[in-house]
Amino acid sequence: MEISKRGREIQASPIRKLKPLADQARQKGIKVYFINIGQPDIPTPKPVWDAFCQAQEEVLSYGPAQGLPELREAIANYYRTKGHDLNSENIVVTIGGSEAIHFAFSAVSDPGGSIIIPEPYYTNYNGYASFANVNIIPLTLEVEKGFRLPSREKIESKITPETKAILLCSPNNPTGTVYTKEEIARVVEIVGQKDLFLIADEVYNEFIYDGLHHTSVLEFEEVKDRTIVIDSISKRFSCCGARIGAVITRNEEIYQAVLKFAQARLCPPTMEQKAALRAYQLGPEYFQSIRQEYQKRRDLLYQELSQIPGIIMHKPQGAFYIIVRLPIKNSEHFVRWMLTEFELDGETAMVAPAQGFYASPDKGRDEIRIAYVLKEEDLRRAIHVFREGLKKYQSIYS
Repeated sequence: MEISKRGREIQASPIRKLKPLADQARQKGIKVYFINIGQPDIPTPKPVWDAFCQAQEEVLSYGPAQGLPELREAIANYYRTKGHDLNSENIVVTIGGSEAIHFAFSAVSDPGGSIIIPEPYYTNYNGYASFANVNIIPLTLEVEKGFRLPSREKIESKITPETKAILLCSPNNPTGTVYTKEEIARVVEIVGQKDLFLIADEVYNEFIYDGLHHTSVLEFEEVKDRTIVIDSISKRFSCCGARIGAVITRNEEIYQAVLKFAQARLCPPTMEQKAALRAYQLGPEYFQSIRQEYQKRRDLLYQELSQIPGIIMHKPQGAFYIIVRLPIKNSEHFVRWMLTEFELDGETAMVAPAQGFYASPDKGRDEIRIAYVLKEEDLRRAIHVFREGLKKYQSIYS
């Protein structure tokens, strides 16, 4: 017997697939600094934990498919405080941002359709596209240009009769780039004129540095019936394991389609929704110190990486990631080597090979993604270990 083509061809996560090598290193007594994955070490807010500890339900029953009404209202209120005209009927709670992306892909495109996404992009988009049987058309961006969006002409050159949507992620995972209002307006104009949907992954919207401003697609009223926003509590509130996200749309047809998808999987987890409610009630002041902490880590990382000869990078403006081009030929081989052959005083560091963040097969082979999710002293040590490992690797494989 043969399994499905989808099962055979779906991409293995470049972030997670090398984890067994890290586990083997740890079994040998080697300390591994995990800067490959966006798992913050910022403590989960106490009110979130209290929601679990103070639960009084005698029966943990099914909830509404679209999510608890009080959570949906809290999410709507969060966006209203940012000036966006939303209500709870614009929101479907999902099992993480992951399910939200899957639902969005499935709602805007039939099998065989395509979605344009600037690359490098969050690698799991590939998996969601496989589930939905849609094609990702990459719009290649360049580290030398700070991963800025290209001209209108270049974007339009990717549009075909099969194109159903354009997806933007800002602040961007994996590059850390924050698109300007002019860049997003360029795409807004295109989707309006070309009759496309605009999917916006804005889960890092609170993490923007240097006094920059986040531009949401919700600001553009002229395409309010074309936009779908992906939300998640994972990184914003340091709740990765809670798996609560949302699809946000003011298009009634999209909403009804997503609602039916949600009904098919019954409901999102009830206790996690109650915890998410507490998170959304924290208010904007919660993010001030966290934003400052991530900016300090960003500055430290950039300073330390700048001391490595031959690398090419752009200073991130948001999120907590950076893509770095290394003076080597094969970044995955380097990451494997760091986990299996290298240690410095009993320590090594794990980064993510960047090839899996591209759809174009010839891109990202010499690049890595680093997540600056460790406290300052650990991050400094991790980059020192990384730098020494790279130096030794180059001496062997140059």
